[in-house]
Amino acid sequence: MQSHSGSGDLDDYGISGLAATHWNLPAAALYEEAVRRREGQIVREGALAVKTGLHTGRSPNDKFIVQEPDSEAHVDWGKVNRPITPKKFDALCKRLFGALKGKELFVQDCIAGADPRFQVPIRIITETGWHSLFSQNLFIPSNGRLLPEFTVINVPSFQADPGRDGTSSALLSPG
Repeated sequence: MQSHSGSGDLDDYGISGLAATHWNLPAAALYEEAVRRREGQIVREGALAVKTGLHTGRSPNDKFIVQEPDSEAHVDWGKVNRPITPKKFDALCKRLFGALKGKELFVQDCIAGADPRFQVPIRIITETGWHSLFSQNLFIPSNGRLLPEFTVINVPSFQADPGRDGTSSALLSPG
């Protein structure tokens, strides 16, 4: 468990200039952060209650997969799996990472899958403590013991520009 200033290993993603990065905080610390940051409140019986806002799921028309030669033949392209060019994806990431400057981020290193034969190490990067706490409930915390094969970056405050970014809407993730 770590909490420190700076961007730490997130430089590898192109994320820099952060106010702080909180690595693999335990549930109790994430509760405290969520309350301190006014993301939610602790209700009777000890649960953390949050307001998710108007949109509580992903935007169904905004699921894009980078279309590149090594994997494009293995994707079932269509209405659900829509292609985005590497150039558009890189530009969108650059704008997203620029919007993170000066913010605090939470990182959880987890494992997807309970069966050891099929487990996949993943990293969840969020701008809210409660999303980081949610990831601990959804996945198995690994406390950084494994290098992630996949990374999920959740920044609900970021608004895409459909004209510039090639998305269907401005929402790329739920609030």
